Amino acid sequence: MNTSEKYWNKKAEGYAKSPVSDEETYKRKLTETQSFLQPKMRLLEFGCGTGTTAIHHASHVLHIDAIDISENMLNIGREKASNAGVANITFTRSTLTEFNAGAASLDAVLGLNVIHLLPDRQSVLTEVARILKPGGVFVSSTVCLGNSYFRFIKPFVPLGKFLGVMPDVYVLTESELASEVRDAGFTIERQWHHGPKDVVVFMVARKL
Repeated sequence: MNTSEKYWNKKAEGYAKSPVSDEETYKRKLTETQSFLQPKMRLLEFGCGTGTTAIHHASHVLHIDAIDISENMLNIGREKASNAGVANITFTRSTLTEFNAGAASLDAVLGLNVIHLLPDRQSVLTEVARILKPGGVFVSSTVCLGNSYFRFIKPFVPLGKFLGVMPDVYVLTESELASEVRDAGFTIERQWHHGPKDVVVFMVARKL
């Protein structure tokens, strides 16, 4: 078990109990995402956490694979889905690479609040492009700390990780993210930001 996995397993129960910080923006993201979904779609969400977003989208698609590195998060997600009567989500402990979905096998992929936590961002975007069908959609919400004075936390991340008070966090700007998404083979259809200093970037991109 790596350090990030231990961190998120430890945080799972508190994370599940914490309220959405900006309910209006969260609902906007759900609505915009669902405008791209169709009943016969197969969707994958990586870094699904406790499954709240997957449960919201479940009635709009055929099936969702929800994956995360934290088994504690997934167990909460399974319970929440069961309590909600949602039966078309499969929760699996996996990274995106380990999951190894078939090439061009999925209609949509979600990576929400996760890209800035990954050291191999470009390879992850390449993998998303590989597993999506042509014309498939990739929906992401990413903290871009490089957009503001928050970028100065970068030297303190290793210490925070060592002390167990924060996970891996990688600093990037909104323009860097957009460029990397395009380089992976996508065209961006929607892009807007929100949150303190507009650091959170919501994006819908379509595979060329």
